[in-house]
Amino acid sequence: MQNHLFHLVPDSNSSLQQQIREQISKAIIDGHIPLNLALPSTRKLAEMLGVSRNTVIYAYEHLIDDGYLISKERAGFYVNHEIINNSVNDELEIEIVTGTPPDWEQSLKFSPCKDKLNKLHRWRDYPYPFIYGQLDPKMFPTNHWRECCRESVSVQSIHDWSGDRYDDDDALLIEQIHTRVLPRRGVWADPEEILITVGAQHALYMTLRLLLDHKSTFGLEEPGYPDLTRIAGCTGAKIRPLKVDDEGLVINEQLDDCDLVFTTPSHQFPTTVTMPMERRLALLERASTNNFLIIEDDYECETTFAANPTPALKSLDHSDRVIYLGSLSKTLSPGLRLGYMVGPKELIREIREYRRMMLRHPPMNNQRAVGLFLARGYQDSLIRSLVQVYEARWKEVRDALEEYLPESAKPPIFGGSSYWVKGPEGLDTRELKRLALDRGVVLESGDIYFYRPAPLNYFRLGYSSISTERIRPGIERIAEIIKKIT
Repeated sequence: MQNHLFHLVPDSNSSLQQQIREQISKAIIDGHIPLNLALPSTRKLAEMLGVSRNTVIYAYEHLIDDGYLISKERAGFYVNHEIINNSVNDELEIEIVTGTPPDWEQSLKFSPCKDKLNKLHRWRDYPYPFIYGQLDPKMFPTNHWRECCRESVSVQSIHDWSGDRYDDDDALLIEQIHTRVLPRRGVWADPEEILITVGAQHALYMTLRLLLDHKSTFGLEEPGYPDLTRIAGCTGAKIRPLKVDDEGLVINEQLDDCDLVFTTPSHQFPTTVTMPMERRLALLERASTNNFLIIEDDYECETTFAANPTPALKSLDHSDRVIYLGSLSKTLSPGLRLGYMVGPKELIREIREYRRMMLRHPPMNNQRAVGLFLARGYQDSLIRSLVQVYEARWKEVRDALEEYLPESAKPPIFGGSSYWVKGPEGLDTRELKRLALDRGVVLESGDIYFYRPAPLNYFRLGYSSISTERIRPGIERIAEIIKKIT
C-alpha cells in the first residue's frame, strides 16, 4: 500500500529530496502510515522512485531531524509517535453550536475597500504591459541577490539577526544608507536619524498618523499619489490639493495654511517633472516663514538621465523641516518592500516606537541581505544597468509617441520610468484602458491621481516592465484605439 503513497514529479519546482520529504511528512500527518509499520528501506524506496539512494538517505535524515521519523537499529524507520500526539485529532466529536454571524457593515468603523484601487495582478499575461511600479524580471540581479541571501543565512548571520531586536535595525544596512546611499543625494544624517521601513508607503502612514489630526491641514500634490489621500483621511485632517506645473509643486500662497506638505521633487508623481533648484529653495523658505513641515519622497531619484542630478530637498534643509523618504525596493524589487526615512532625532525616536507597536521592525534577514547587496556594490551596478535600459526605452516611447500621437509627445526630460501623456480633448482614458486591455495592452488611466474632479484625457505609460521591442507596436495599438473613440 505504501508504494502508492509516494511519487515524484520531474518538472516540479521542488527538488527530488524535497518532494520525498513533503510527501512522507504529509502522509504521516494525514494518518496514512501506521505507527507500527516500518517505512521502506532507503534502498527499496530509491528503487521504487528511480532515484539515487543518497537522495532518500538525505530525505530520511531531514525527517528524523524534524521529528517525523525515528530510526530503530536493525528494524528500520518508523513514524515518531510524538508527531501524532501533537496533531489535532479530527475524529473527536465536538458539538458546535451555530450562532449569528456578525454584521460587518455595522462592525467596521473604517472600510479600506471603499474606493479601492483596482490594480491588474496578472499583468505579465499581457504582451504590452505599460505598467508602473513593476520591473522587468529579466533585469533582476539573480546571482548577486542569491549570494547575499546565502550570506544572510550563514551561521554567524543567523546568530546576529535571529533574536527579537525590539525596535532596532540591522547595523550593516544602516551603515550603508548612512555612508553610501544618502551622501549621493547630498544628505548627511546620523545613524539615529535613519529608520528602516516596509517601503515608502509604510513610512508615509506612520508619519501622517503622528503628525496629523482633525485640526491639521495636509497639502499634497495634484495630480499625485492616490493612496496618500486615503491614508490622510484616516487622520481626520483637512486635505488640500496643491497645484503642480511643468516645474513641479507650485510655491505660492496655497501652501501657507498647511501644517504638513507632501512633495516629490526629483520626479513628480505621476507627471515625472523635476523641481528646479530655485523652487526648492523657495519651498524651504516658505516652510520656515509659515511654519509647516515637508515630506520629501525622493521618488525615482536613482533613474535620472541628467549628468548632474539636482540634490535632494533634504540636503538643502538647515532647519530640520524636511522628512526624507527613500525606497530600496524601487530598483531591486517592488516585492521586497524595504525603504527608509530620515528625519530629526526627536521625530525618528517617536516613529521608531510607533513602528515597534505595529510590527517591531522589518524582517532582519531581509535587512541583512540588502545591507550586503549595498556593501558589495551590487546596487550601484544594478542602477547603472537600469539607467541604460530605461534611457533606451524612454527614447523608444518618445519616438513612438511622436509618430503615432504627435500631439501627446511631450517627454519627461530627466528620466524616471514612465510617461505622463495628455490625450486629445474628449478622450476618456478609462474607456481607453478597457479597450486596450482587450488588445493586450496594459496602461493606467490618469483619473485616479486627482483628488478633485479629474480631467479624463490623461494616462500613464510605464516602461520599466515592458521589453524595448514591444514599445512601438504597443503604442501603435493605443493610437488606433484613441482614433476610434475620439
